[in-house]
Amino acid sequence: MSKVSLVSLGCPKNLVDSENLLKKLATKGLSYTDDREEADLLLINTCGFIDAAKKESIEEILNLTAAKESGKKKLVVFGCLAKRFGAELKEEIPEIDLLCGVGDDDKIVEYCAGVLSASDSEETEIRLADTAYAYLKIAEGCDRGCSYCVIPDIRGSFRSRTPEEILKEAEALVRAGRRELIVVAQDITSYGKDLAQYDLSRLVRDLAAIDGDFWIRLLYLYPTAITDELLETIAAEEKVCKYLDIPLQHTEEKILGLMKRGGGSNYYEKLIKKIRATVPDVALRSTLITGFPQETEKDFEAMLDFVRRMELDRLGVFTYSREEGSAAYSLKGQVPKHIRAKRRDRIMEVQSAISLERNKRLVGRTFRSLVDEIDDGVGIARIYSQAPEIDGVVFIKGSDFDRHEFVQVRIDQAFDYDLQGTVVG
Repeated sequence: MSKVSLVSLGCPKNLVDSENLLKKLATKGLSYTDDREEADLLLINTCGFIDAAKKESIEEILNLTAAKESGKKKLVVFGCLAKRFGAELKEEIPEIDLLCGVGDDDKIVEYCAGVLSASDSEETEIRLADTAYAYLKIAEGCDRGCSYCVIPDIRGSFRSRTPEEILKEAEALVRAGRRELIVVAQDITSYGKDLAQYDLSRLVRDLAAIDGDFWIRLLYLYPTAITDELLETIAAEEKVCKYLDIPLQHTEEKILGLMKRGGGSNYYEKLIKKIRATVPDVALRSTLITGFPQETEKDFEAMLDFVRRMELDRLGVFTYSREEGSAAYSLKGQVPKHIRAKRRDRIMEVQSAISLERNKRLVGRTFRSLVDEIDDGVGIARIYSQAPEIDGVVFIKGSDFDRHEFVQVRIDQAFDYDLQGTVVG
């Protein structure tokens, strides 16, 4: 049987795309290997969202061209970077055998099956990482039109997956032993707007009704689209983690207007208070962008003051990345890179102290925790307020636990982002 190796870069949505592609390749009799040396065909799903992601993708493509030279291998490059800069990539890296954009699975499968020898087809669950969690993508594309973002140009307009398709996949993931389903899309709050009388709240309730012992986590809730019904659903459903990831991106109306986003500090403050009142013990995560064009020191200080007052549990801060093809690219008043970075660092310094204080409030309490890994007898787990790959973890002591199971953990010590605890009960 011929083998393919795949590198998936970027966001969880890309990971879902990569795993779905591998399932389709498996039905053609092509098996997956994580050893690129034994692979006959090398694939890479690229990310082209910001400069750092583009550089990582290009570096990994070059690494694969080197691996290709060690044998008679083919190289397939696809995904966001390939969609944005396909012509440039093909010209600069002629070693690429096939270049595809986003959503070109059928073209990739046809090419792979055509150049490789396949055995009898097989159905299999293929995961690029042996994790307790799995990402469940509920929609594709985006209609928001944020001025700094090129995702709509890459992935197209917003399209909801059907409830039947999502629930079938979720049931299969639970049967396969996944303990956490992470609901993702560019904007999950828009889910169902193109369906008849079916929205995110109903989908969450239907997911929670699936038999099994698992968590549901919601990522990327557009702040001005969060409804009272959704908050009440999150509060009521036991399987849903009381954790909301709400990318605010900025707090000042002037900058949000230039970003082509709604909201503002007053709106966001009322929203956060409503969320905390409706969903007790909720953990809130957000992201902010520093140095967006025309951001003044006064704008930045107002955002910093908002961060101090709101005391979010988690916060990621990014410097503005000027992306070709975005509406913001040509805006006047571009902020120098060193000022963008200085402002980011100032917010993160403030947030570090807030995160520590928020974590200290958990000491002495016992939480249901999901064990992701065990390293030299130490468990690496997460409680409801910790999403994988982006938040901290709980280091747990004890011997009565296994990978990918839920245990009760008493929190003994708090750090800026991580916790330490002991298995109890």
